[in-house]
Amino acid sequence: MALRIIFCGTPAFALPSFRLLLAEPDFKIEAVLTQPDRPRGRGQEVSASPVKDAAVDAGIAVYQPEKIKAEPVAEFFRQVAPVAVVIIAYGQIIPKSLLAVPVLGWINLHASLLPKYRGAAPINWAIVNGERRTGVTTMQVEAGLDTGPILMKCETEIGPNEAAPQLAARLAEAGAPLVAETLRRLSRGEIRAELQDDSLATHAPILRKQDGRIDWSLPAQAIYNRIRGLQPWPGAFSTFRGKNCQIWGKPAREVRVAVPPGSLVPAADARRGDLVVACGDGTALGIELVQVEGRKRISAREFASGARLGPGEHFG
Repeated sequence: MALRIIFCGTPAFALPSFRLLLAEPDFKIEAVLTQPDRPRGRGQEVSASPVKDAAVDAGIAVYQPEKIKAEPVAEFFRQVAPVAVVIIAYGQIIPKSLLAVPVLGWINLHASLLPKYRGAAPINWAIVNGERRTGVTTMQVEAGLDTGPILMKCETEIGPNEAAPQLAARLAEAGAPLVAETLRRLSRGEIRAELQDDSLATHAPILRKQDGRIDWSLPAQAIYNRIRGLQPWPGAFSTFRGKNCQIWGKPAREVRVAVPPGSLVPAADARRGDLVVACGDGTALGIELVQVEGRKRISAREFASGARLGPGEHFG
Protein backbone atom coordinates (compact mmCIF):
# COMPACT_ATOMS: atom_id res chain seq x y z
CA MET A 1 0.00 0.00 0.00
CA ALA A 2 1.32 3.43 -0.93
CA LEU A 3 2.43 5.73 1.89
CA ARG A 4 -0.07 8.60 2.16
CA ILE A 5 1.67 11.98 2.31
CA ILE A 6 0.90 15.66 2.58
CA PHE A 7 3.67 17.68 0.92
CA CYS A 8 4.46 21.15 2.29
CA GLY A 9 6.79 23.37 0.29
CA THR A 10 7.04 26.65 -1.56
CA PRO A 11 10.23 27.43 -3.58
CA ALA A 12 11.94 25.64 -6.45
CA PHE A 13 14.27 23.92 -3.96
CA ALA A 14 11.36 21.62 -3.02
CA LEU A 15 10.51 20.58 -6.57
CA PRO A 16 12.90 17.64 -7.10
CA SER A 17 11.58 15.94 -3.94
CA PHE A 18 7.96 16.62 -4.90
CA ARG A 19 8.45 15.21 -8.38
CA LEU A 20 10.27 12.10 -7.18
CA LEU A 21 7.64 11.28 -4.55
CA LEU A 22 4.96 11.84 -7.17
CA ALA A 23 6.65 9.42 -9.57
CA GLU A 24 7.33 6.60 -7.10
CA PRO A 25 4.48 4.05 -6.75
CA ASP A 26 5.08 3.48 -3.03
CA PHE A 27 4.08 7.07 -2.21
CA LYS A 28 0.77 8.88 -2.66
CA ILE A 29 0.70 12.66 -2.30
CA GLU A 30 -2.81 13.40 -1.06
CA ALA A 31 -2.46 17.18 -0.99
CA VAL A 32 0.03 20.04 -1.19
CA LEU A 33 0.37 22.93 1.24
CA THR A 34 2.17 25.99 -0.06
CA GLN A 35 2.27 29.71 0.65
CA PRO A 36 -0.48 31.95 -0.78
CA ASP A 37 0.09 33.59 -4.14
CA ARG A 38 2.21 36.69 -3.55
CA PRO A 39 3.90 39.52 -5.47
CA ARG A 40 7.18 38.18 -6.85
CA GLY A 41 10.06 39.32 -9.01
CA ARG A 42 11.09 42.76 -10.15
CA GLY A 43 7.62 43.60 -11.43
CA GLN A 44 5.96 42.41 -8.18
CA GLU A 45 3.22 40.63 -10.08
CA VAL A 46 1.12 38.28 -7.99
CA SER A 47 2.03 34.72 -8.89
CA ALA A 48 1.90 31.17 -7.55
CA SER A 49 4.79 29.42 -5.88
CA PRO A 50 6.82 26.91 -7.93
CA VAL A 51 5.40 24.07 -5.82
CA LYS A 52 1.82 25.17 -6.47
CA ASP A 53 2.44 25.31 -10.21
CA ALA A 54 3.87 21.79 -10.15
CA ALA A 55 1.00 20.45 -8.03
CA VAL A 56 -1.66 21.97 -10.30
CA ASP A 57 0.07 20.48 -13.34
CA ALA A 58 0.02 17.08 -11.62
CA GLY A 59 -3.64 17.36 -10.61
CA ILE A 60 -2.87 17.38 -6.87
CA ALA A 61 -5.15 19.32 -4.53
CA VAL A 62 -3.51 22.54 -3.28
CA TYR A 63 -4.22 24.26 0.04
CA GLN A 64 -2.80 27.74 0.70
CA PRO A 65 -3.65 28.89 4.22
CA GLU A 66 -2.46 32.36 5.18
CA LYS A 67 -1.62 31.02 8.66
CA ILE A 68 -0.98 27.34 9.28
CA LYS A 69 -1.95 27.77 12.95
CA ALA A 70 -5.58 28.47 12.02
CA GLU A 71 -8.23 25.96 13.09
CA PRO A 72 -9.38 25.16 9.50
CA VAL A 73 -5.86 23.86 8.82
CA ALA A 74 -6.08 21.46 11.77
CA GLU A 75 -9.42 20.18 10.49
CA PHE A 76 -7.93 19.71 7.03
CA PHE A 77 -5.12 17.57 8.47
CA ARG A 78 -7.55 15.49 10.52
CA GLN A 79 -9.63 14.80 7.44
CA VAL A 80 -6.70 13.83 5.22
CA ALA A 81 -5.02 11.87 8.05
CA PRO A 82 -1.62 11.49 6.35
CA VAL A 83 0.83 8.84 7.50
CA ALA A 84 3.66 11.34 7.00
CA VAL A 85 4.15 14.99 6.12
CA VAL A 86 7.14 16.06 4.04
CA ILE A 87 8.05 19.70 4.56
CA ILE A 88 10.72 21.51 2.53
CA ALA A 89 11.18 25.28 2.79
CA TYR A 90 7.48 25.82 3.44
CA GLY A 91 7.89 29.18 5.11
CA GLN A 92 5.96 28.93 8.39
CA ILE A 93 6.57 27.45 11.85
CA ILE A 94 4.43 24.35 12.42
CA PRO A 95 2.30 24.33 15.60
CA LYS A 96 2.60 21.43 18.06
CA SER A 97 -1.02 20.44 17.46
CA LEU A 98 -0.23 19.56 13.83
CA LEU A 99 3.09 17.85 14.56
CA ALA A 100 1.23 15.05 16.34
CA VAL A 101 -1.14 14.23 13.45
CA PRO A 102 0.92 11.94 11.14
CA VAL A 103 2.06 8.58 12.53
CA LEU A 104 5.56 8.93 11.05
CA GLY A 105 5.78 12.63 11.88
CA TRP A 106 6.85 15.61 9.82
CA ILE A 107 9.98 14.93 7.76
CA ASN A 108 12.02 17.99 6.82
CA LEU A 109 14.78 18.27 4.23
CA HIS A 110 17.30 20.88 5.41
CA ALA A 111 20.11 22.19 3.22
CA SER A 112 23.00 21.74 5.63
CA LEU A 113 24.72 19.07 7.69
CA LEU A 114 22.83 19.64 10.91
CA PRO A 115 23.39 20.85 13.56
CA LYS A 116 25.49 23.30 11.52
CA TYR A 117 23.61 26.13 9.82
CA ARG A 118 20.20 25.94 11.40
CA GLY A 119 17.94 28.63 10.00
CA ALA A 120 16.55 30.20 6.86
CA ALA A 121 19.66 30.59 4.66
CA PRO A 122 22.04 27.65 5.23
CA ILE A 123 23.34 27.51 1.66
CA ASN A 124 24.20 31.19 1.56
CA TRP A 125 25.98 31.32 4.89
CA ALA A 126 27.96 28.14 4.27
CA ILE A 127 29.48 29.76 1.18
CA VAL A 128 29.96 33.16 2.83
CA ASN A 129 31.79 31.51 5.72
CA GLY A 130 34.13 29.65 3.39
CA GLU A 131 32.91 26.12 4.09
CA ARG A 132 34.33 23.47 1.78
CA ARG A 133 31.71 20.80 2.47
CA THR A 134 28.00 20.86 3.08
CA GLY A 135 25.05 18.60 2.36
CA VAL A 136 21.43 17.86 3.09
CA THR A 137 19.82 16.37 6.19
CA THR A 138 16.45 14.78 6.77
CA MET A 139 15.11 15.35 10.25
CA GLN A 140 11.96 14.99 12.29
CA VAL A 141 10.35 18.36 12.87
CA GLU A 142 9.80 19.48 16.45
CA ALA A 143 8.89 22.79 18.07
CA GLY A 144 12.42 24.30 17.85
CA LEU A 145 13.99 25.81 14.73
CA ASP A 146 15.77 22.95 12.90
CA THR A 147 16.49 21.24 16.23
CA GLY A 148 14.71 17.92 15.62
CA PRO A 149 16.34 14.48 15.57
CA ILE A 150 18.47 13.67 12.52
CA LEU A 151 17.33 10.82 10.27
CA MET A 152 19.72 10.70 7.29
CA LYS A 153 22.46 12.84 5.71
CA CYS A 154 24.16 13.23 2.34
CA GLU A 155 27.45 15.18 2.03
CA THR A 156 29.00 17.02 -0.90
CA GLU A 157 31.87 19.38 -1.59
CA ILE A 158 31.28 23.06 -2.32
CA GLY A 159 33.03 24.01 -5.56
CA PRO A 160 35.65 26.76 -5.19
CA ASN A 161 33.75 28.95 -7.66
CA GLU A 162 30.24 27.69 -6.93
CA ALA A 163 27.62 30.34 -6.20
CA ALA A 164 24.53 29.89 -4.04
CA PRO A 165 22.04 29.25 -6.89
CA GLN A 166 24.20 26.48 -8.36
CA LEU A 167 24.77 24.83 -4.99
CA ALA A 168 21.07 25.08 -4.15
CA ALA A 169 20.17 23.28 -7.38
CA ARG A 170 22.63 20.47 -6.63
CA LEU A 171 21.45 20.06 -3.05
CA ALA A 172 17.81 20.01 -4.13
CA GLU A 173 18.54 17.13 -6.51
CA ALA A 174 20.61 15.28 -3.90
CA GLY A 175 17.85 15.72 -1.34
CA ALA A 176 15.08 14.10 -3.37
CA PRO A 177 16.28 10.47 -3.13
CA LEU A 178 17.28 11.11 0.50
CA VAL A 179 13.70 12.10 1.34
CA ALA A 180 12.31 9.02 -0.42
CA GLU A 181 14.74 6.65 1.30
CA THR A 182 14.07 8.28 4.67
CA LEU A 183 10.33 7.69 4.28
CA ARG A 184 10.82 4.08 3.21
CA ARG A 185 13.15 3.27 6.09
CA LEU A 186 10.93 5.05 8.61
CA SER A 187 7.91 3.07 7.46
CA ARG A 188 9.90 -0.16 7.95
CA GLY A 189 11.20 0.89 11.34
CA GLU A 190 14.81 0.86 10.13
CA ILE A 191 15.93 4.35 11.25
CA ARG A 192 17.05 5.29 14.73
CA ALA A 193 16.80 9.05 14.99
CA GLU A 194 19.93 10.81 16.28
CA LEU A 195 19.54 13.72 18.68
CA GLN A 196 21.39 16.86 17.62
CA ASP A 197 24.32 18.09 19.69
CA ASP A 198 23.28 21.67 20.41
CA SER A 199 26.84 22.59 21.39
CA LEU A 200 27.87 22.13 17.74
CA ALA A 201 25.04 24.21 16.32
CA THR A 202 25.65 27.24 14.13
CA HIS A 203 23.01 29.56 12.72
CA ALA A 204 22.05 30.77 9.26
CA PRO A 205 19.68 33.70 9.75
CA ILE A 206 17.45 35.11 7.05
CA LEU A 207 19.35 37.36 4.66
CA ARG A 208 19.14 41.12 5.02
CA LYS A 209 20.06 43.80 2.51
CA GLN A 210 22.99 45.01 4.64
CA ASP A 211 24.56 41.54 4.63
CA GLY A 212 25.72 42.27 1.08
CA ARG A 213 27.79 45.35 1.94
CA ILE A 214 31.47 44.62 1.22
CA ASP A 215 34.06 45.21 3.92
CA TRP A 216 37.18 45.88 1.87
CA SER A 217 39.43 45.32 4.90
CA LEU A 218 38.72 41.59 4.58
CA PRO A 219 41.01 39.40 2.43
CA ALA A 220 39.96 39.02 -1.20
CA GLN A 221 38.93 35.38 -0.72
CA ALA A 222 36.49 36.32 2.05
CA ILE A 223 34.97 39.00 -0.18
CA TYR A 224 34.72 36.52 -3.06
CA ASN A 225 32.90 34.10 -0.74
CA ARG A 226 30.38 36.84 -0.02
CA ILE A 227 29.94 37.57 -3.74
CA ARG A 228 29.23 33.86 -4.38
CA GLY A 229 27.14 33.27 -1.30
CA LEU A 230 24.78 36.22 -1.57
CA GLN A 231 23.59 35.62 -5.13
CA PRO A 232 21.02 36.40 -6.39
CA TRP A 233 19.96 38.58 -3.42
CA PRO A 234 21.11 40.80 -1.81
CA GLY A 235 24.29 40.48 -3.87
CA ALA A 236 27.64 41.95 -2.83
CA PHE A 237 27.75 45.72 -3.13
CA SER A 238 29.73 48.80 -2.24
CA THR A 239 29.51 52.51 -2.94
CA PHE A 240 31.23 54.54 -5.64
CA ARG A 241 31.00 58.32 -5.73
CA GLY A 242 28.04 58.15 -3.37
CA LYS A 243 26.03 55.53 -5.27
CA ASN A 244 25.53 51.86 -4.46
CA CYS A 245 26.94 49.44 -6.99
CA GLN A 246 26.79 45.66 -7.13
CA ILE A 247 30.10 43.95 -7.79
CA TRP A 248 31.19 40.63 -9.27
CA GLY A 249 34.80 39.48 -9.32
CA LYS A 250 37.42 36.97 -8.17
CA PRO A 251 40.63 37.16 -6.16
CA ALA A 252 43.55 38.46 -8.25
CA ARG A 253 46.02 36.00 -6.80
CA GLU A 254 49.01 37.22 -8.81
CA VAL A 255 48.54 40.79 -7.62
CA ARG A 256 49.81 42.24 -4.33
CA VAL A 257 48.88 45.78 -3.39
CA ALA A 258 50.19 48.33 -0.88
CA VAL A 259 47.33 50.85 -0.97
CA PRO A 260 44.37 51.28 1.40
CA PRO A 261 41.58 48.67 1.15
CA GLY A 262 38.91 49.71 -1.33
CA SER A 263 41.37 51.60 -3.54
CA LEU A 264 40.85 51.06 -7.28
CA VAL A 265 43.92 50.08 -9.26
CA PRO A 266 43.62 50.71 -13.05
CA ALA A 267 44.03 47.65 -15.23
CA ALA A 268 47.29 48.80 -16.77
CA ASP A 269 48.87 49.09 -13.35
CA ALA A 270 47.50 45.73 -12.26
CA ARG A 271 48.91 43.86 -15.30
CA ARG A 272 45.55 42.25 -16.12
CA GLY A 273 42.35 42.94 -18.02
CA ASP A 274 40.10 43.63 -15.03
CA LEU A 275 39.84 46.53 -12.68
CA VAL A 276 41.46 45.59 -9.38
CA VAL A 277 40.43 46.66 -5.88
CA ALA A 278 42.73 46.52 -2.90
CA CYS A 279 41.55 44.27 -0.07
CA GLY A 280 42.87 43.31 3.35
CA ASP A 281 46.23 41.63 3.96
CA GLY A 282 47.66 43.07 0.75
CA THR A 283 45.32 40.98 -1.41
CA ALA A 284 43.28 42.22 -4.37
CA LEU A 285 39.96 41.46 -6.01
CA GLY A 286 39.77 41.43 -9.79
CA ILE A 287 36.48 43.11 -10.72
CA GLU A 288 34.65 41.52 -13.65
CA LEU A 289 31.23 43.22 -13.64
CA VAL A 290 29.75 46.32 -12.03
CA GLN A 291 26.17 47.55 -11.82
CA VAL A 292 25.70 51.08 -10.49
CA GLU A 293 22.23 51.65 -9.07
CA GLY A 294 19.76 52.65 -11.76
CA ARG A 295 22.01 51.41 -14.58
CA LYS A 296 22.66 48.17 -16.44
CA ARG A 297 25.38 45.69 -15.58
CA ILE A 298 28.63 46.39 -17.46
CA SER A 299 32.14 44.98 -17.64
CA ALA A 300 34.90 46.30 -15.39
CA ARG A 301 36.65 47.82 -18.41
CA GLU A 302 33.47 49.65 -19.45
CA PHE A 303 33.02 50.89 -15.90
CA ALA A 304 36.62 52.13 -15.63
CA SER A 305 36.45 53.83 -19.02
CA GLY A 306 33.11 55.50 -18.38
CA ALA A 307 34.06 56.65 -14.88
CA ARG A 308 37.40 58.07 -16.05
CA LEU A 309 39.07 57.00 -12.87
CA GLY A 310 41.48 59.39 -11.28
CA PRO A 311 44.15 58.92 -8.60
CA GLY A 312 42.82 57.90 -5.21
CA GLU A 313 39.45 56.60 -6.44
CA HIS A 314 37.97 53.93 -4.23
CA PHE A 315 34.95 51.79 -3.40
CA GLY A 316 33.28 52.19 -0.05
